[in-house]
Amino acid sequence: MRDVTTAQPLDVQPTPLALLLLGREADPRSERGVECPGDLPSPSDPDLVERARVAKEKLGDKVFVLGHHYQRDEVIQFADVTGDSFKLARDAAARPEAEYIVFCGVHFMAESADILTTDAQAVVLPDLAAGCSMADMATAEQVEECWDVLTDAGVADQVVPVSYMNSSADIKAFTGRHGGTICTSSNAKRALEWAFEQGEKILFLPDQHLGRNTAVRDMGMSLTDCVVYNPHKPNGGLSAEQLRNAKMILWRGHCSVHGRFSVESVEDVRARIPGVNVLVHPECKHEVVAAADYVGSTEYIIKALEAAPRGSKWAIGTELNLVRRLANRFASEDKEIVFLDKTVCFCSTMNRIDLPHLVWTLESLADGKLVNRIEVDPETEKYAKLALERMLALP
Repeated sequence: MRDVTTAQPLDVQPTPLALLLLGREADPRSERGVECPGDLPSPSDPDLVERARVAKEKLGDKVFVLGHHYQRDEVIQFADVTGDSFKLARDAAARPEAEYIVFCGVHFMAESADILTTDAQAVVLPDLAAGCSMADMATAEQVEECWDVLTDAGVADQVVPVSYMNSSADIKAFTGRHGGTICTSSNAKRALEWAFEQGEKILFLPDQHLGRNTAVRDMGMSLTDCVVYNPHKPNGGLSAEQLRNAKMILWRGHCSVHGRFSVESVEDVRARIPGVNVLVHPECKHEVVAAADYVGSTEYIIKALEAAPRGSKWAIGTELNLVRRLANRFASEDKEIVFLDKTVCFCSTMNRIDLPHLVWTLESLADGKLVNRIEVDPETEKYAKLALERMLALP
């Protein structure tokens, strides 16, 4: 038996990613590991709402506040527009007179807004630590390594990358450089159809579930047409033969909120609420999407509930802030709207944008101090914008 008292310690060095997870390093190119400077007002300050109102009124047309659907109500009340990530980025681009774009969302969304707005506008994220776990699952270095694996397998010239909007500017730029396009959960099918006109295979990142659901559910492919590339395994855990046979090479990434829903959640809510309609986001697992009655983007979910008949019952598989807001909105129409899972689940990074951070941001801007600006470097912006423009040109 090995004598553990005299054994030499192993010379193991933590990886950069591990250090970020431990909070011991900071990387401005990462969605996580970034501190927010400045003294925030206390969350118990009873005057926060009034302070935000006064600062926003002082700024007038100089500021344009964007609020993602998954934000807290306390933040949404100050948004000039609400929407999903791409809609908000386009709304920002349509307001060139606004000097400051305050994006109440997460880091990759603010990056997209910076790419689509003018150089004269400053995009501000109230908390720089508001990242996205899904976007974190694909780094520029990992994706470049993946492309080397595809090249070694002799298939890179057949592959067209399609990246979900929920990705970093670096990943969007990679996509643009390699002839690919961006997609949203609303136009993923059109994006895949376009990509298959350009090549024989698609590298879809970073969300495996949206890629699989679109390919199988919407385009009639089989599950065997899809393989999952795991960046933490040698060669992605795939053989050259698997890569040659695949039509869809799915990045091993997922949304921490939508990935928690299960078939058991669907079965349980059907047992508890007879006649319920199950409506889920396409970032959910394939088996959950297959078990649901309706599947669609955040905007689709909102429109479906707007059009739903009085007295109908709905279980929604998406972020809780939005579900609760919709339940309150349609309560007067006797529409019963519940969260699909029994366990409450907010998007933890979205919820980093709270009223104290918003107040600090608006008051700083009102005092002439630019804080937490999100800037994409020119080279990255050039190719990321190219990929976004390809999406905008989709029929």
